[in-house]
Amino acid sequence: MSAATGQVTQFDEAVGLGVITSDSGVEHSFHCIEIADGSRTIDVGAVVSFDLLAKLGRYEAANIRS
Repeated sequence: MSAATGQVTQFDEAVGLGVITSDSGVEHSFHCIEIADGSRTIDVGAVVSFDLLAKLGRYEAANIRS
């Protein structure tokens, strides 16, 4: 799938899980290993681009770039 854009709307650094809300309003979960710069952390409110990865019957955010 092609790259999408959106905003980080949730991120729990302790467990490494978060949610990106795409510009079209769809929420996509992600794990911190998908943050492209390798930092394993990202600020809530960050505007990002990301790829969609089919996983466990849904699409998750992957290769997240701010």
